[in-house]
Amino acid sequence: MLIVAIILIVLLIALVILGFALASFSMTGTRQTLEEARAWQEDHYDLSWYDPLEKTDYTVEGEDGYVLHVQYIQNPAPSDRYIIISHGYTDNRFGALKYGKMYLDLGFNLIVYDLRGHGLNEPTFCTYSARERKDLKCLIEDSRSRYPDAQKLGLHGESLGAATSVAVLEFRPQVDFVVADCGFSDIAPVLKGGLRGMHLPEWLVDVASICAKTQYGYSFSEMRPVESLRGNTVPMLLIHGAEDDFILPEHSRIMMEATEGTAEMYLVQGAGHAMSILTDPAQYAAHVASFLEKLDH
Repeated sequence: MLIVAIILIVLLIALVILGFALASFSMTGTRQTLEEARAWQEDHYDLSWYDPLEKTDYTVEGEDGYVLHVQYIQNPAPSDRYIIISHGYTDNRFGALKYGKMYLDLGFNLIVYDLRGHGLNEPTFCTYSARERKDLKCLIEDSRSRYPDAQKLGLHGESLGAATSVAVLEFRPQVDFVVADCGFSDIAPVLKGGLRGMHLPEWLVDVASICAKTQYGYSFSEMRPVESLRGNTVPMLLIHGAEDDFILPEHSRIMMEATEGTAEMYLVQGAGHAMSILTDPAQYAAHVASFLEKLDH
């Protein structure tokens, strides 16, 4: 009996250690520098439009006084339309630029920023929209104050940025639309899918969630953007790569069904995770333009 007890204690200790390791791995991944992110963009599409534009760098106080680094990119043609673009996990403001030219052509001024723990911001752990949505709320309020001429203010997000752009709707912010590209409705199934790919049991995510709550103050069950859509009436366009095997298209379908406002879904054939606009840029822009045109009428 003593040997059995010792074995059980050792296994429990190992399980706890593994849980904390998984929580840490999930929430503190290596982030790209601005230089690395820009180099990736330039390798994948034409970024020559960016440098000549008039830009303003500034900071905004987010949740709990956390400082967010922001860049405003002015449309060469005078415009009262603004878009806040939120990048994906481990990326930074340069990751938002793959959508920038499209929105400039659609007549928007661009507001790009480094999400909490990314880019020029102070290092910290990621909470997969739990804290990030509160930062975005602060940025929306700042943008409304800073740009009082804004007749239309929209949100566009990719992956983590999409989840954050959906999750912020819980606060009923003063925004006119959301375009959410490959966002997750709930982070736990995404993490479980990753474990399946590594031939590890999915229930380790539940252990890691408890460890994350202990270590970081947030469990994975608090990272469910879909819950922010109860009562939401802000129009949404949900975009997803049909071949996305990281965050499955089902996440966008779930969010489309959960919202109470106008919602459309565009599935991009042949596109993997966060690659939709690069896979078919013309159709991508056409779908966004059509969505926005409907809102104007």
